Amino acid sequence: MTNWLTRLLGETQVKLLLLLRRSRQTITGLAEYVELTDNAVRTHVAALDRNGLIEQVGTRREARGKPARVYALTREGEELFPKAYALVLGGLVEEISRTEGRERAVELLRAVGERVAERVDPSRDPKARVKAAAAALRSLGGDIEVQRTDQGWLLQGYGCPLSAVTAKHPEACALAKALVEEITGRPVTECCDRSDRPRCAFKISGTPSEAA
Repeated sequence: MTNWLTRLLGETQVKLLLLLRRSRQTITGLAEYVELTDNAVRTHVAALDRNGLIEQVGTRREARGKPARVYALTREGEELFPKAYALVLGGLVEEISRTEGRERAVELLRAVGERVAERVDPSRDPKARVKAAAAALRSLGGDIEVQRTDQGWLLQGYGCPLSAVTAKHPEACALAKALVEEITGRPVTECCDRSDRPRCAFKISGTPSEAA
């Protein structure tokens, strides 16, 4: 477990999340694990619930005979934990580039972006398509803002959901670019910032009347 999560939530709440990642638990089960009273654990559970990291998924009759609420990790809670995607994706991009060339790696990444875009059903309105593209990037973990420009739109990111990969393999940005192009149906220019604090950025062409 990374130290930043402990600093953010506190040691007790991190322990609760770790246990709930393994299995669903009642207040009593959680309290026994962290060696606290049921009331003390309820306070932590309420905070985690408010933040959308855990949720009640049912009830269970315990030894005392009274039904007890059962809690589980939400998808947002699961996403707090480190993932191996960066290591795997980076390794794949590197291997494809080495054996088949960089152009082939970009081609495959674009194909992945297009497949993801197929799941989105935007309206025919250009602005709605741009908003749908921004929403798709947010679903990957990006913090995206839609800005109007004289040439169309700019999807300005504050951070990069693929930053662990793009720093070494900038061609991975082709995945996000293909995603935006497929959803918007417009020419897209990738202008990402790959400094020590990488940020996504995509310019989308459009007429001034469409962007207004």
